[in-house]
Amino acid sequence: MSKLSHSVTALLLSMLVMTLAHAEKLGFVNTERLLREAPLSVKAQKKLEKEFSPREQELQKMAKQAKDTQAQLDKEGVTMSDSDRKNKERELANLNREFQRQSREFREDLNLRRNEELAVIQEKARKAILDIAKSEKFDLIVEQAVYFNPKIDITDRVMKELGDR
Repeated sequence: MSKLSHSVTALLLSMLVMTLAHAEKLGFVNTERLLREAPLSVKAQKKLEKEFSPREQELQKMAKQAKDTQAQLDKEGVTMSDSDRKNKERELANLNREFQRQSREFREDLNLRRNEELAVIQEKARKAILDIAKSEKFDLIVEQAVYFNPKIDITDRVMKELGDR
């Protein structure tokens, strides 16, 4: 069975090499750079920051409140009555638990929204790449490569095309 799979892999690899050998116009798109630097990506990042900054500030307030409560316990805990100290400890535990819960929800919501924005950008990038491929008659455009010659990098053209949309 493994001999068969090695033969199939070798056949597919040789077909790919033959296809590449006959390709006249090749292109490469650095999608990581595209998703990081394209104006559309920068705009989406700013949008997310604006959308999530109130919640982030609320989390920072909560963290400061927990830190202050802990400092008060450390400073005055020995002089407090047992019931006051236990109440402060319970308050601190509740604050920490609430902070952890809200932090987790914040991260989950942020990741969900980031993925939604990323999907929109990826779809627009795919369309831009296809438009460039068709209009400039590319034979092959790849997005991942161990090595590529910088002269076939069309990332800047794709960014420009995205900027025009």
